[in-house]
Amino acid sequence: MPEAAHGAVHDPVRVGIVSISDRASSGVYEDKGLPALQDWLTRALHNPITFDARLIPDEQAGISAALIALVDAGCSLVLTTGGTGPALRDVTPEATLAVAHKEMPGFGEQMRQISLKFVPTAILSRQVAVVRGQSLIINLPGQPKAIAETLEGLRAADGSQIVPGIFAAVPYCIDLIGGPYLETRDEVCKAFRPKSAVRSR
Repeated sequence: MPEAAHGAVHDPVRVGIVSISDRASSGVYEDKGLPALQDWLTRALHNPITFDARLIPDEQAGISAALIALVDAGCSLVLTTGGTGPALRDVTPEATLAVAHKEMPGFGEQMRQISLKFVPTAILSRQVAVVRGQSLIINLPGQPKAIAETLEGLRAADGSQIVPGIFAAVPYCIDLIGGPYLETRDEVCKAFRPKSAVRSR
């Protein structure tokens, strides 16, 4: 039965989205990271979302300051895109780890596993995820296609899941750190929770 028939009310969530790029932030080319993040999250979640977006250069202190500000503003989830490679200007992981209370290495491990299905250079990616207070911060790849792939995972031609995307674990992680109850649209990304953690309607 459609959720509207149940009168379902979904928790509102505030999400920080950060695109990190020297050239895009200076207007050399159009940023594609923020629209990709906003589009995917809007499609994936039933929850009403308030986005807090930032487009900033590859400067470690500035990235760390932006992450702290978003957490302090009440963002339960903060997603970054860009700046995770081995180039000298790529400092997003360092900036993220600098503000961490807890590191969540499984997210980065799974993102690299997904990307390795497409390109051998996935091993050069250094994405990390951390918890700061009651917020989950995740570094995502820089390209919109790779953002969707790592969040959703890989599906076979019949729609069955081959490799789970990282977002399947995000709602339960946010439950555990005291955030809002995120509910995903199964056709985009089916979240996993232990039965004891599933909210009854």
